[in-house]
Amino acid sequence: MGFLGKVIGGTIGFAMAGPLGAIAGAALGHAFDSGGQTYYRTERARLSAGEEAQFTFFVAAFSMLAKLVKADGQVSKEEIKAVENFMVYDLNLNPESKRLATNIFHTAIDSPDNFNAFAGQFYNQFRSQYQMLDLMIDILLRVSVADGTLSPNEEKLILSAVKIFNFNDEKYRKLKSKYIQNVEKYYAVLGCDRNDSNEHIKKQYRKLVSDYHPDKIASKGLPEEFAKFASDKFREIQSAYEEIKKEKGIK
Repeated sequence: MGFLGKVIGGTIGFAMAGPLGAIAGAALGHAFDSGGQTYYRTERARLSAGEEAQFTFFVAAFSMLAKLVKADGQVSKEEIKAVENFMVYDLNLNPESKRLATNIFHTAIDSPDNFNAFAGQFYNQFRSQYQMLDLMIDILLRVSVADGTLSPNEEKLILSAVKIFNFNDEKYRKLKSKYIQNVEKYYAVLGCDRNDSNEHIKKQYRKLVSDYHPDKIASKGLPEEFAKFASDKFREIQSAYEEIKKEKGIK
């Protein structure tokens, strides 16, 4: 049983401050005190620092997605289905993890805290690990376009996260073009442009392969439930490079 199963089963405790702590406490049915700490009323062992980071990522992802799908003022069946599909097909969540993700999602929808509060706390946790920030924007875009469109209200919130994460416009354009613009998709995956030199493309590919290697990502606080999503991104980087190599004749 992974740490998330232990949290769900009540065999290990946790402490998480701020709006994400409120969501976690409510979703698990535990106390949330006036000092902003969510906790178990128990003497059992706590999560390690690495596990706390993983739990923060998990709670933040579904809290931010909740506010995202509510961006137009209502939550449609199609949007709920997109999030459920993400849980099942992108993350391969087991039944108990899916139940927790669903509880977090529905708790966050009605939370008085807003998207920016969740994004800000997430950034404070992962500000020095840009891969985690990149993965979060990727998740938000993937779920947003699951219905075939990226609504102005959805993009407005995503752009709020982009600003909080200190991403520049060019970086966001490249991330977005993976889902919106097929022509430049492969270059967007590598964060390159079609007119970049072969050497620059090679250098960027080698950097991304190193930065997003599953072993390295796992050490940075990514929950194991998100491992498939991260592995898919790693394979996406490799596949994109192969396609660019064919197009540009890179040896």
